Amino acid sequence: MATDAPPPSKSQPHLPTTEEFVEVQESAEFGELRRSHRSFAFPLTIGFIAWYLLYVLMSNYAGGFMGTKLFGNINVAFVFGLAQFLTTFLIAWWYERHSSAKLDPKAHAIKSRMEGGE
Repeated sequence: MATDAPPPSKSQPHLPTTEEFVEVQESAEFGELRRSHRSFAFPLTIGFIAWYLLYVLMSNYAGGFMGTKLFGNINVAFVFGLAQFLTTFLIAWWYERHSSAKLDPKAHAIKSRMEGGE
């Protein structure tokens, strides 16, 4: 079976030293990469946890509301439960887009410099 991957390189890749890692970690470029990740991931994580806790708390303390039938045997709790799954997939899709657009190019540039490619 043929693949599009190039054959493995015969030369040894440049292995950065501890000092090089520390230098990159302390650089403004790496700080910006870290800020970009945190400014996206932390608020989204807090929002999702709050949304999940709302679901759990309402299931425990608002049984009458959560048991309200919307149509047929479908009630509010079932819709909220499905919305949890939908929210999970939407967050994953949104993070992938954010990562591809904002994080991956910066990370690739740093990695290439560390490995001696640029």
